[in-house]
Amino acid sequence: MDKWTEQNNRLIKMFQFKDFKQAFEFMKQVAIVADKMDHHPYWLNCYNKVYMELNTHDKGGIVTEKDRQLASAIDSIEHESIG
Repeated sequence: MDKWTEQNNRLIKMFQFKDFKQAFEFMKQVAIVADKMDHHPYWLNCYNKVYMELNTHDKGGIVTEKDRQLASAIDSIEHESIG
């Protein structure tokens, strides 16, 4: 598993899964958690890859504790998805 990197006031990570179905299932699970947190990632999906960026728009587009909490939750989902 790759770690989140911080660049240009964003936490960034690329996720890779065995196929599109697994990547999409991961995105569905992330969507549920992100919506509950009212904190939504910027993401792109191409087949088995999901690219994400996190920052807090209402704090001026910087990385905040809210982003780190969501990143941690996303990592837990990734671990469950791959496991």
